[in-house]
Amino acid sequence: MDDRKHSIVIVDDHPMFREGLKSIIRRDARFDIVGEAGTGRAGLELVRRHRPDLALVDISLPDVNGIHLTAELKQTAPRTRVIIVSMHSKIEHISEAFKAGAHGYVVKESASEGLLKSLETVAAGDYFLDSSVSPTVVRSLMESPLKRGPAKDAEYGTLTPREQEVMRLLAEGLATRQIAAKLFISPKTAENHRANLMRKLNLQSNIELIRYAARLGLIDLDLWVDAPETGKV
Repeated sequence: MDDRKHSIVIVDDHPMFREGLKSIIRRDARFDIVGEAGTGRAGLELVRRHRPDLALVDISLPDVNGIHLTAELKQTAPRTRVIIVSMHSKIEHISEAFKAGAHGYVVKESASEGLLKSLETVAAGDYFLDSSVSPTVVRSLMESPLKRGPAKDAEYGTLTPREQEVMRLLAEGLATRQIAAKLFISPKTAENHRANLMRKLNLQSNIELIRYAARLGLIDLDLWVDAPETGKV
């Protein structure tokens, strides 16, 4: 890691936790906090404005999933390295975070011990993970294609990454306007992605889409059993 100051944006919806992060970061003169936000949309605007070296992002934000936000940040500011700071330590969350473009993953419970190390490691160009999963495994996740059901389905493979993202959100029950807000795109663009993926997959309804997604392992169909009034099963 070089000696220059590295700029940081913090995106977390808990003010007290943000204060804790700032208190830790200020112990090291090599880092400079240039902005903080409590929502994904505000965080995206800060990154667009400041183009920071690093962004600390929570997974559970009120307006957008932090993993989706990470992917959006990587498109908006490719040089900004994202570190996820989350209460979740499941391998599924960690895997999706790195595939979305994160360079580091810190569990909130250990942030006081691991935060500065994660900043130093990621600023130097390496990956950081404060769990038993080794950096070698992280690089393997980054370099290898998704190995669950969708990668083995020829029709699913014809979808663009954005169409795959929209499909997952549709299968989870979100309307196109909600998807547009989460992905920071217009409702018309979201609807176009929906129409394109339905055409490519030869699906005629949301019911067919949900069953298709469940077959590929994208969602658990049992989640819909208790809600027949939604009309989704």
